Amino acid sequence: MDQLQNWLSDNKIPIGDWIAEFVDAINGNGFFDAVSTGLGALIDGFTNVLESVPPFVLILVIAVGVFVFKRNWKLSVFIALALLFIFNQGYWTETLETLSLIIYATAVCMIIGVPVGIAAAHRPWLFNALRPLLDLMQTLPTFVYLIPTLVLFGLGAVPGLISTIIFALPAPIRLTHLGVSSVPEPLLEAGKAFGASKSQLLWKVELPHALPTIMAGLTQCIMLSLSMVVIAALVGAGGLGVPVVRALNSVRIDMGFEAGLSIVVLAIILDRICRPADADKRKV
Repeated sequence: MDQLQNWLSDNKIPIGDWIAEFVDAINGNGFFDAVSTGLGALIDGFTNVLESVPPFVLILVIAVGVFVFKRNWKLSVFIALALLFIFNQGYWTETLETLSLIIYATAVCMIIGVPVGIAAAHRPWLFNALRPLLDLMQTLPTFVYLIPTLVLFGLGAVPGLISTIIFALPAPIRLTHLGVSSVPEPLLEAGKAFGASKSQLLWKVELPHALPTIMAGLTQCIMLSLSMVVIAALVGAGGLGVPVVRALNSVRIDMGFEAGLSIVVLAIILDRICRPADADKRKV
């Protein structure tokens, strides 16, 4: 038994060395520098557009847009008051930086996650192949894959964005797969009986039935992205995670509580905006 233990300890599988060699091999060809520059410009550009609008005007535009979209004046008033609270606490700029990062991360996750989830629902072998990878993406500590993203993309918002996408992407994939695969078989048989093609079944039967679950995946993706703001701040992404990190380093209870409460308020705002209409009628 001792010999077996010594043999196992002396013959370590060099997984870490393989990953390090792989990262070193793909780094330095200029591709990731170009990606970092492009994504950084997009994020900074969108943030600058938001910051160029006077706060009260932007709050009014958001409140009116929510009313037009949701037809719920109580929700519009609540969101306006919540945004005014964030402005009152002095974290308006940080909130806009966080919002920009979340919007880009969520958009990328949904653009990738929904088609992959649909494909996995139609091909069980694909989902079985993806499941270990999805489990790894959600359970691997974020600091582990933050290291290679930091090496490849450098300091700034881009490594935070990439890490956020890796962490949040499994949610829309899993929930889209769940929604599409749970479509009742009699409903599919009825569509086939009326001569619907595969694409018509997808767009007119499967996706409408799975839409609530897909929207739950959207909300889950936003919440997971918000949980990464502090991690993103550690690599220079900015946003509401910066005052949280500063409060932790300087033991500032007031700053940490104010910034954390602003994150919570932003999460509630985004959750209420993405909530289905029937849920809005039950609760603001």
